[in-house]
Amino acid sequence: MENRRLVVAREGEQDDRMKTFIFKGEGHTLGNALRTLILKNPDVIFCGYTIPHPSENKLHLRIETREMSAVDALREGLEQLQSLSDHVLETFETAVSDFKSKQMEV
Repeated sequence: MENRRLVVAREGEQDDRMKTFIFKGEGHTLGNALRTLILKNPDVIFCGYTIPHPSENKLHLRIETREMSAVDALREGLEQLQSLSDHVLETFETAVSDFKSKQMEV
């Protein structure tokens, strides 16, 4: 896996609709969030993740789709997660700013 943070297990597999992705340095937080978002795609048949062993800092994410490629399903899931994270951060920062300005009024 060298220094790459994401690799495709058994890259030589012929079927682009079934892939296992290995994320180096990731765990349950990313795995569960991605799995949840990817499963909302109606073209996805299966999406699950495992942490092979607690002493290994790796996440295996398996995606199987009907028509679209598993790489495209992963890309969409990552984009949705980025968008969701941006929204949560903006909402949080706005709430903190509002709280601080109300504290100054008191």
